[in-house]
Amino acid sequence: MRTVLRRPPAAAPAALLAALLGLLLLFASPASAAGGLNDVSQALKKGQVYVDPAMTGRFSEAQAAALTKKIEKADKPIFVAVVPDSAQYPVKTFAGDLRAKVGVAGLYGIWRGGEFKAFADRAAIAPAAATRIAGAAARANSGDINATLNDFVDQATGQVKGHGVDSGGISAAAIVVPIVVLALAGGGVFLLFRRAKKRKEEKNRAELAQLRTVVDEDITAFGEELDRLDFNPGAPGADDAQRTDYTSALDSYERAKQSMDAAKQPSDVTAVTEALSDGRFALATLAARRDGRPLPERRPSCFFDPRHGPSVQDAQWAPAGGAERTVPVCAADAARLATGQEPDIRTVETEYGRQPYWNAGPAYSPWAGGYFGSGLLPGLLVGTALGSVFSSPGSAWAGEPGGYGHEGGGYDNGVEGGDYVGADFNPADFGSFDGGGDFGGGDGGGGDFGSF
Repeated sequence: MRTVLRRPPAAAPAALLAALLGLLLLFASPASAAGGLNDVSQALKKGQVYVDPAMTGRFSEAQAAALTKKIEKADKPIFVAVVPDSAQYPVKTFAGDLRAKVGVAGLYGIWRGGEFKAFADRAAIAPAAATRIAGAAARANSGDINATLNDFVDQATGQVKGHGVDSGGISAAAIVVPIVVLALAGGGVFLLFRRAKKRKEEKNRAELAQLRTVVDEDITAFGEELDRLDFNPGAPGADDAQRTDYTSALDSYERAKQSMDAAKQPSDVTAVTEALSDGRFALATLAARRDGRPLPERRPSCFFDPRHGPSVQDAQWAPAGGAERTVPVCAADAARLATGQEPDIRTVETEYGRQPYWNAGPAYSPWAGGYFGSGLLPGLLVGTALGSVFSSPGSAWAGEPGGYGHEGGGYDNGVEGGDYVGADFNPADFGSFDGGGDFGGGDGGGGDFGSF
């Protein structure tokens, strides 16, 4: 039998929704201020920050309110709990149980007693990156809870994918109830899906606009290289191979422009930077032919700025506060590093000012993908805003630790940070406080997170 949903009077869904929201607000309130897993999970579903009453002497309500406001403004699935070293928060099970109760894919920072540790769903950020962010914040702010948590949130904001939970005391889980009722009332589900689709479209437009500025700079820079090129295809010294290289560079330039003009979503940008990478390699090959040098091997673009052209060697380099890794570099940056100078790093405009492209957010993954395809880049970006993007399972970027590869694992399946997924998460990513770790306690004691 076919059921036809009839549109009720306009005022009916609004009135019904208002009543439902009122009930949800009533039932979403914390049961008490006594602490414990239930109180923590209820508070995080509402405000994303919880402070046990026993810890307010070290992290005040005013400080908690300011941190809540910062996370709310960032609109990221970042959750913070400050609890004492107590049997209410078991060492072995608290993190996993909290994630299961909150039910939202995100980054969870837990200050327990005198130590700080972070756990994460891979849909939001690579767990290893979460560990490094928390460790850096803890070591830099020895024992200061407020400073550590703010440092942690500041670092994580640009790297975590997804959106924060709905404000106003309504948990993500509670959305299930009104969806069912609104479907019966008629039109509600359609409106919710349309809103979600509109939000995604707006996000895509914003990211594409952000990328367009950077890509236009890349296209312009390559066009200027072609203008400066002192090569006449009809000159007596030019041969067919040189003319082929030159034509390939020109074709790549045109392909890049046309691809950018046709781009409708961020992923379309990959074709643009692939074309620019091909064009710069053609120019490098042409230069080698004209100089009588051996032809260059096809290598990834210079890590520090793809506008520098293909890399010529690998070099050891460490970002500020990060571990040393091997990166592909152009000749100029190799010389700078060899003499102890800073490389010429490509920066882009962000809401926090100009940042290296690898710290500018996941929107830049399609841009980087065209320059560093075939799984070469991810290992270079461990602990950065782009690093978690390339570590998704099944991705062409996944590889092995070391070199240019990266650690894989976890699940994606269309899940984004901030999505309500209940207890569907990888338990290995939400271990215990006595399960070891690679950063020291919040009081600056160093070492790992051994047993309490």
